[in-house]
Amino acid sequence: MSSLLLSRLSRLCLRKPPALEVKKYLCGARFLSETSICRIVRADHCQYSSRDESVGKLVIRNVKHGSDEEVLEKMVPTELMTGEGTIGASHGWVATLKERVVCLQDDLNPRASDSDPKRISLPRLETLPHCQTQLVTNVAMSSSSPEDEDCILAVKFVGPQLSLCRPAEKDKKWVNIRIEDPGFFNSRVMYSKRDEMFSMLDCGGTHIGYWDLEKHRSCNLAFCSYYYTEFLQSELQQLSKCYSSQHLVEAPTGETFIVKWYSDVRCWKRFIVFKIQEDEICSAISITNIGDLCIFLSSKGEPFSVKASLYGLKPNYIYYVGDFDFGKVNIRENVWVGGLGFSPAPYFIPPQSS
Repeated sequence: MSSLLLSRLSRLCLRKPPALEVKKYLCGARFLSETSICRIVRADHCQYSSRDESVGKLVIRNVKHGSDEEVLEKMVPTELMTGEGTIGASHGWVATLKERVVCLQDDLNPRASDSDPKRISLPRLETLPHCQTQLVTNVAMSSSSPEDEDCILAVKFVGPQLSLCRPAEKDKKWVNIRIEDPGFFNSRVMYSKRDEMFSMLDCGGTHIGYWDLEKHRSCNLAFCSYYYTEFLQSELQQLSKCYSSQHLVEAPTGETFIVKWYSDVRCWKRFIVFKIQEDEICSAISITNIGDLCIFLSSKGEPFSVKASLYGLKPNYIYYVGDFDFGKVNIRENVWVGGLGFSPAPYFIPPQSS
């Protein structure tokens, strides 16, 4: 069984030998065939499909074009538009969980076929002792499609269990990892292209853990110091009263950010962005300028970042969708533009290539 691999934050600049052959990506390049980034809004129910399931027309919002909703001809199962309909999303694929079976679906991808949707069912989950496999924090994939031979899916459950599986393998099987450090029990998983491993930020924001299918050793992490360069103590005390979540984001430039998302009574309150400095002493410095980048966060999806100029977006913005609100925020000015309302499928669909 694979085990947890932890690496000192102060040594993140050192490249680990790849345990997996993951397809390389082109930093800062956009393919002409790529779609725009969109947010899932809802599905307007209209009929029943040949599979005897309720379906509706997919409604999206193109993040470049602002607040205009676009009703597509694409039909999607309306059961995906409920609070419990999905457990997470990565690279435009949503994951469902029914009777301990995880299924990957491309139904919510506007570019995917509605007449022949792709659905990949995985083996029944095995629950490790003193763990549970019903409540999920999120999912992440190591490549853009689960049909890729080397793609690995990670499912992070609330509690100690992390489960990995190769969806494209003929004889699929789960590799279940028990995480010993309780600081990671409620963490969200993401895939680091730079380190070619799955990573998580602990609840205190001071440790980053790395996992894959091969490593069998662990080491202690150094403490990561946070520096709030442009905040008054009174502001931080006010934010401490809010609900907060922490998100690890890797940019196409290779930089790594920690975003603290503060909300109050189901609504956004503030983002604070930290850049991880990979010096001899690890530190996370609050910044208000991330350059020609945009960050996309959602309450259930895997975070991602793009170069703003490649997609016609304004730089230095965070786009987000929560369970009950959505919007975009200028990081420097902390100016919010958005709206309120329940998001049944709180996901962004990243750029898709044909």
